[in-house]
This record gives sequence, C-alpha cells and structure tokens, in this order.
Amino acid sequence: MPWREEITKGNSGRGFAPAFIVVVNSLTWITFTSSFFSDLVNGLPIPYAEMVGLFVAEYAAIAFSAIFSSLFLPRSRRLFLFMWMLSGVLASCAMTTVPNNSTPVNLLISLFVGTSLGCGLPSTLSCFADATSVENRGFFGGITFFFVGLSTVFLVAVMSLFGSAMLLTATVLWRLVGAFLFVFTYRRENFGEEENAPSYSSLFSRHDLILYVVPWAMFCLINFIEAPLVSNLFGDLFSLMGFIEVVLMGFFALIGGFLADFVGRKRVIIVGFVILGVNYALLSLLPSTSAWYVYTTLDSIAWGMFAAVFFMALWGDLAAQQRKEKYYTIGGLSYLLAVFFSELVKPYVGILSLTTAFSLASFFLFLAVLPLMYAPETLPEKKLKERELKGYIEKAKKLKEERG
Repeated sequence: MPWREEITKGNSGRGFAPAFIVVVNSLTWITFTSSFFSDLVNGLPIPYAEMVGLFVAEYAAIAFSAIFSSLFLPRSRRLFLFMWMLSGVLASCAMTTVPNNSTPVNLLISLFVGTSLGCGLPSTLSCFADATSVENRGFFGGITFFFVGLSTVFLVAVMSLFGSAMLLTATVLWRLVGAFLFVFTYRRENFGEEENAPSYSSLFSRHDLILYVVPWAMFCLINFIEAPLVSNLFGDLFSLMGFIEVVLMGFFALIGGFLADFVGRKRVIIVGFVILGVNYALLSLLPSTSAWYVYTTLDSIAWGMFAAVFFMALWGDLAAQQRKEKYYTIGGLSYLLAVFFSELVKPYVGILSLTTAFSLASFFLFLAVLPLMYAPETLPEKKLKERELKGYIEKAKKLKEERG
C-alpha cells in the first residue's frame, strides 16, 4: 500500500537504531527517576517550606541544564550523550542516601538529580528528529513511545514483584545498558545534523511556534493541576489507573503517530484537545465508578496522540533544517513547569470543588483549540495531497478490478 512505502522511505541507513535506543532508555529512566525522587522528598520529615525548596532546586536544575545544553552543546553528540547517561547512573545511586541526609546535602542532590534529568534531553530528542524525515516522523515517534510504554510496564512489574530497592537496581542497569548500546551503534555520518542554530529571541518571534506552544502549555498546566484532584477523587484506584493508562498510551501513540503522518499534526492535536475537553466535562457529571472507565480511556487516547506529536514530532518539524535542541527545549519547559505547579497544588486539593475545577478545565481546553485554528500544518501540504491522490488511485484500481 502507498502509505506503507511512505512510512519506510527515508529512514534506511539514517541511524534510527541509536536514536531509538537513547530516546526509549532516557524517557523511561526519567519517568521512574523523577517519580522515585518525588516520593523520597514527600516522605521526608521536614517542614513544607524545605520540601518545596528541594523541588524548586530540582526543577530549576532541569530547566537551566536543558537551556544550557541547547546553547552550548558539544560537537560530539555521541560522547556528550554517553557521559550524560552515565551521570544518570550516579544520580540514581545518590538518591538512595536522601532519607539519611540533612536538608543542605539533599539540596545538592536535588540539583544533581535535576541536572541529570534535563541536561541531555533536548539533544536526545533532536537525535530522534535528525534520524527521521518529516513525512514519517510521527509514525516512528509512535513506535518509539510504544516501546517507552512497554519498558515502563516492565519496570513497574519489577517494582511490584521485588520492591523499590530492586527497581532502583533495575533502573541503574537499564541506564548503563542503554548508554553502551547507544555509543556502540551511533555513527555521526548517519545523522543529518544541522549547523544553523537559531537564537531563542528569533524563535519566540515565530508565530507558527507560538501558536503551538501556547495551547501545549495550557494543556500541560491544566492536566497537571487537575492531576492531584483526580487522584483525590479515585483514591486507591488512581495508581491502577495510571498503570493502565501507560499500557493504553503506547498503543494509541502508534495510532496517533500514523494519523499524524497521514492527515497532519494539526488535526490530530485538535482531536486530542476535544477529547480531553469532553473527558473533564464528563468527569464533573458522572459518578465515580463510571468516571473511572471514561477518564482512563479518553485520557489514554489523548495522551497517546500527544506523545507521538508533541513529544516526538512537532518541534522537529518546526525546526526544519535548523538545529533542533532549542525547539525541543521550549516544548519541554512547558511540560516541566506544569509538573512543578502540580506539586504546589497538592496541599490545597481538599479545599477545591471538583465539579468547578473539572468544568473550568474543560472550558480552557476548548479555549486552547483557538490558537491551533490559525497554526500552520507542519506536515508539507504537498505530501498530504500526494497521499490523498494515491488513495484515490488505489480505490479506483480496486473498483475497476471488482467490475472486471
């Protein structure tokens, strides 16, 4: 079929294997490391102000290390990412000392953990973008995120069977194996790395970038502010719900990635926003049992679509022939700030009205669609028309064969 030819074209010999390895390994490790460190800090017998200070240090280190690396990325991406992945091993080991440390020592560990989370992430995602072409980046992004989901399920199973201590050992081994697999498979000549590095000021003057960043930032903020409320609503079921979502997200990332390459990124994003808006509206109306099934399913669909497009494809599309680190940094900071605000909201969950909060979330998600109506499609229109024409030709051939 024509679309299968388009999906496979453009990636042979481009070094997708090392990009796949570093992205799957890094996103999985970052997910568990940030969650594990958050649980450690929340479990410390310290004043709330000190706890917030540790989170501020962590998230500030993530942000500044990501920005710094996007500005001063070494020429040798292979060596840089290898050293970054090895630093993650040290960060995982350092976290084990958090319950026994004083606050000043934990502050230093927060800075180190934050740096190990953020420093190489823009280059990691840029590596993926350089290894793919615009016409199949969504599909390969979906495949990559599908395996992120599988890896996450595997590590969750390890934790369930053997406990948190074994999980930490598993994540250390995971990071080490990923680092050496990446460094042995990476070949600089397989990547179309660009020399043109735009300034941040020039990026924020681009209307097409702003029209995608604003709704993405609104979504992240709404989602993570509402997350503690959803957790409070579902109680003990929330952990199970999160596990099911990870499984479903990987599957829907495959579908979302394929659709993003077939009908365009913009349509997939708009559908995702509409689904989430409906999801929060229903959450404010349905009883808790019914809401559990509806919320889990719809949230998984939307997050799967966004994973393939917002995490993997969109910022690389917008970068085109420029270096892509700063584009992925801008997209990632919106997500990061939203996660941080979620930590600040947690103490006030009990005083907020769930119905009002979910209704407002639904309203602002529908409002976030407005900038997208004016955003340009990042998948080339020529490619969309070619696929549409090939589809018509294929249907015509089938119809002719049926009529004999």
